[in-house]
Amino acid sequence: MTRSYEQITRRDLRRLADLAREDRNDLFTRKPDTGRLYRNRLFAVALCQGGALHYLDGKNGIKDLDVWSFFEESLVRPYPYRRRAARDFGDPKFGRTEGFEHFEGRCVDLIGRSIKLVDRAYPVATLQRYLAEGRTTSSRWLSKKAMILLEPAGLLGTVVWRPSSK
Repeated sequence: MTRSYEQITRRDLRRLADLAREDRNDLFTRKPDTGRLYRNRLFAVALCQGGALHYLDGKNGIKDLDVWSFFEESLVRPYPYRRRAARDFGDPKFGRTEGFEHFEGRCVDLIGRSIKLVDRAYPVATLQRYLAEGRTTSSRWLSKKAMILLEPAGLLGTVVWRPSSK
């Protein structure tokens, strides 16, 4: 797969945050039970994996862009962990993702997870603990690359995790 080495800017990070927000709103409209449980439990959104590593080093390159929304877990049930959506970045600056030629830009994979014991006042620390503890397959997998915050908006671009953090 061809990688893009174009720089990811803060404007691009805002675009990714907007795509994640639109996708969550769409999900919660189509799945009202999930919306009822999770609409008000979001505490962080992050660019993860290779795209986040490229944001840090400019050398990794971008195959696709992985954006994760993190929620405080409901006592009723966890966020649907198998749920994944693919959206068009909408700008060809990073090229296109193979298999998604109908998209104008790179594919943005949108994924969500619920986490127990969230301190909403400290989203960075909460995510760092989640990654460092490695209690789930997702946390162990995500900890192998980088994580950059997209939301809360006031923390846009904050480095949550570098691969050497563990």
